[in-house]
Amino acid sequence: MARKPKNENQPPTATQQNSPVTLPEPGDLVDVHIRIKEGDKERIQIFRGTVIAVRGKGAGKTFTVRRVSRGVGIERIFPINAPVIAKVDIRRKSKVRRAKLYYLREKRGQEAVLKERKPGEKSRPETVAQ
Repeated sequence: MARKPKNENQPPTATQQNSPVTLPEPGDLVDVHIRIKEGDKERIQIFRGTVIAVRGKGAGKTFTVRRVSRGVGIERIFPINAPVIAKVDIRRKSKVRRAKLYYLREKRGQEAVLKERKPGEKSRPETVAQ
């Protein structure tokens, strides 16, 4: 079966252009504001946690947020263009050297807290060839 050639120069879709979500990076502490509908009422619930992964591209891009609640780790995967996401607030940027922070699942307490990144500092340092 022949595959379609990728068209890298596609114009952004309507959902990509109107997305209110700023894309978080791995290591960011974020507040994800989620629209919850209960019956005929709608409210906003905040899910605060650390972004441990960003995957995909274009309209299918997702990010995984992890938090620990009452000693139990909870992870949620959010599509960037999901209509249930009202907004994403980036509360703190952290210094990380990996794209996927799955090692945080094994850490407990203070060892699971990432160091804060100073303003103007890059997330992942670029290697310099000598």
